[in-house]
Parts: sequence; structure tokens; C-alpha cells
Amino acid sequence: MNETNGTRGFIAVDKMGGKVLFLNPTTYATEVVLEGFPRTVHELLVIPETGLAYVPIFGDGIHGRNPNPGHLLCIFDLINRKHVGDIDLRPYIAPHTLRLGPDGLIYITCENSAVVAVIDRRTHTVIDVIDSGSTNGHRLVIAPDGRRLYTENEEDGTVSVIDLPNRKLLGKIKTPRALAGIALSADGRTVVAVDDEEPTLFLIDTASESIAGTVRLEGVPEAAQIARYSPDNSLIGVTSLKSGTVSLIDPAFREQTAIKVGRQPMDMAFHGDELFVACQGDGSVHVIDIPQRRHKTSFAAGTGCESLAFF
Repeated sequence: MNETNGTRGFIAVDKMGGKVLFLNPTTYATEVVLEGFPRTVHELLVIPETGLAYVPIFGDGIHGRNPNPGHLLCIFDLINRKHVGDIDLRPYIAPHTLRLGPDGLIYITCENSAVVAVIDRRTHTVIDVIDSGSTNGHRLVIAPDGRRLYTENEEDGTVSVIDLPNRKLLGKIKTPRALAGIALSADGRTVVAVDDEEPTLFLIDTASESIAGTVRLEGVPEAAQIARYSPDNSLIGVTSLKSGTVSLIDPAFREQTAIKVGRQPMDMAFHGDELFVACQGDGSVHVIDIPQRRHKTSFAAGTGCESLAFF
């Protein structure tokens, strides 16, 4: 997935340019540009062992204001660097965040339908849907043991708790304000819900299904957007689209370092001891030296990428 440390290739979703890019994993030069997609290519799931990647077509709007929602999940051949097919999700629309479950199935939020669609990778078909109990289910995370799936419901200010084996909504956890992002610790004990209104993280204890604490982001004047744990769970990266920063936070939430990057930073990819941050506002990707907690370099990629991954 986006945390992979592979060295064969580098893929980026140019949301603002409506393209999918393949970059050189060493020089970061753009080598292949795929275009002609409906609006708008959005997020990304990479599955290196099958040589495939998946990119949803969200629609031409933004979360909560998407008047012409999409309904496709595009399939890419990572080896030949080609768009090789689509999964039609209709009647479910506005596909957004997708993750691979421990059961080998793909789970994807369909925002305007407020469901999580379940996709069989062997047949590339929707085999089930799960009601998220929300207005617009935004992002999702899956517990490592496969028992629970959590959706972050932006405008509702809730996190839905789903029994994954039984594909059943168990309930919702209320947060003080609207949300923007979600992450889950490797032990499955802590859901990190990103506050969409203030530079704060809500820490949810999954055992009690309640907020156990809050963390104020230091050196970040505006609300944050996306949170992502490193593959070894030793670090959490949090981007703030409005502040132009990425924060590096230890998993105990005792130490933080806010680092300036480009305009409108969105998703991230961990790669060795570096963190790559895609900035959709200026077409830049910024490389962070994790051990030194500092900005290392940056390079141009497309018009404005949201998601990226090595494979």
C-alpha cells in the first residue's frame, strides 16, 4: 500500500491535472503520464504482490459538495504502467478512500452513498456493501486483526465502528467537531481522528470506543488533513493543507516537529527513512529526512498530486 518500501517504481495521482504519473523511483523524473480520465482521479491503493494499483474516480467536486459524483475504480498495471480496466461501482457513487483488508478484499468508501463497498480482487466486482450510518463516509481504516473497520464521517463529526467479519455497523463515536482524516495504530488500540476545524487530533480508545485524549498540533496554525502511521509504527505523519506543513509525531504523542513543505500538502508515502509529501497546490513533492526531522529536498510532479506510493 502507500507505506510500501519497494524500489521497482513510483506512482502518483495528479488530482489537479487529472492524470496518473509513473516516476523514476531514484531520480523522481516523470517517465509515463496517463490521462483521459473522468474527473477526478483521487486516492490510491497499491498492491505490489499482484502488480496492480487502484485509483477511484471521485467526481468533479469536493467532499460534501460533489454534484457530479463518479462511480469508477480504475485498475493499473504497475509493471507495464498502463490503465488496464475499470470496476463500475454503480449504484454506489463518489468512491474515495480504499484499503486492502487482511481478508484480501478491497474496502472503499462511497461518499455520496454513505456505504463501504466490498470488492473481490479475483473478479474485480462488488460483492457486498456495508452501511456506514453517516451522511458522507469520508476515509476509512481497518484494524490489523481484521475485526473492525472505522470510517471518518467528516460533516457528521463521527467515527463509525463496523464489525468487519459480519459486515455490520455497530455504532458511532461522536467527536467534538467535524473531521478530515483518520489513522489507526498497529496494535489496533488507538484511532487518530483529525479535527477539521482546529489543529487538533482526537485520540479514540478502541476498547471503550470513546475519546481518550486530544493532541494540539504544535507550530501548525490551521486545521490538519491526513494522518498516516509509518510501516513500523514508530512515527505518525500529519499534513495540514491550510498551513503548508507536515508534522512528525511519535506514537506516544509526546514529541512533535512541524516542517514546512509546499502549498496544500495532502497524502504521504513512507520510503525507507524518508517521508514523501504530495502538495496539490503547487505540483511539488517534498522529501523529509525522518531521522533528522528536517526538509531534505523537493521536486515537481504534475499539476498537483494528492496521493503517491512506491512499489
